[in-house]
Amino acid sequence: MLNLMKNGLLMLGLISLGSCSYADDPLRAKRYQDLEAVQRAVRPLHERLGEAKPGEWLAEHQEPGQTFKQYVTNRPNRLEEKRRMLYVQPIGVFDRKQQEIVQLSAEFMGLYFSCSVKVLETMPDSAIPQKARRVHPSWNVPQILTDHVLYEVLKPALPDDAFAMIAFTSSDLWPGKGWNFVFGQASLRDRVGVWSIYRNGDPNLSEADFQLCLLRTLKTATHETGHMFSMQHCILYECNMCGSNHREESDGKPVYLCPECLAKVLWSTGADAKARYEKLADFCERNSLNDEAEFYRRSLKALASAEPANNP
Repeated sequence: MLNLMKNGLLMLGLISLGSCSYADDPLRAKRYQDLEAVQRAVRPLHERLGEAKPGEWLAEHQEPGQTFKQYVTNRPNRLEEKRRMLYVQPIGVFDRKQQEIVQLSAEFMGLYFSCSVKVLETMPDSAIPQKARRVHPSWNVPQILTDHVLYEVLKPALPDDAFAMIAFTSSDLWPGKGWNFVFGQASLRDRVGVWSIYRNGDPNLSEADFQLCLLRTLKTATHETGHMFSMQHCILYECNMCGSNHREESDGKPVYLCPECLAKVLWSTGADAKARYEKLADFCERNSLNDEAEFYRRSLKALASAEPANNP
């Protein structure tokens, strides 16, 4: 969804792959093998990316991609014993429905990444100085500079127990010269991110509009948090970690992860695949995200079918 080259994406792509044998660490070796089995079980449910159409992300951005093996050997950010909390910092004015979107998104992130989430007291718009603001020259839309939020607001305030700190804003975002806007931006190494609900639709119009705004926000929130787990854009499958140039492309991508990216999240969070799918399916069913719930249920069945039968 955004250009992350300046935040370490290109550097990560150049690091040596090394070895994933873990001959001296049987527990890590077993975990790696178990996650490869999870990948094999769910792979038939996922669709490979086709050739990028003009205007789409991969038609305009050359990306190295990142396999599960590459991810593991590049020492990604992981949940740690003393650093397991995701902090959510709302910035700006949110109406009641938007506040509900933020709270549900925080809950979903906790399930998606198997960690605790704390929503902080809302920070007023006035906390962002004029130097970090602009009005878009063509659209006349007020915008906030993402780098200011990341490195002047969030990073200095990162709590000791935080895996990451994430800002939600009701304002539109732009990352600097040469860009019109971004849905969100996150750092691969600094564990800070920001995203906006500005372009996700009005959740007050109808129940369908609320669900659409929620789904769009869930995608952005988990996509950007995935970057904070050192995950690069996916170039293999239709996946939540695919880059997107525009709303149509973003709407066409799923909220779930492909086999490669799923294994990365499971590796870095220590989560159990079945328990994670079950919780995500329950959340989606409670919030009328029926297609997403059905996918997670099918994934559970795929995992169950792949398990060897118990001998009597």
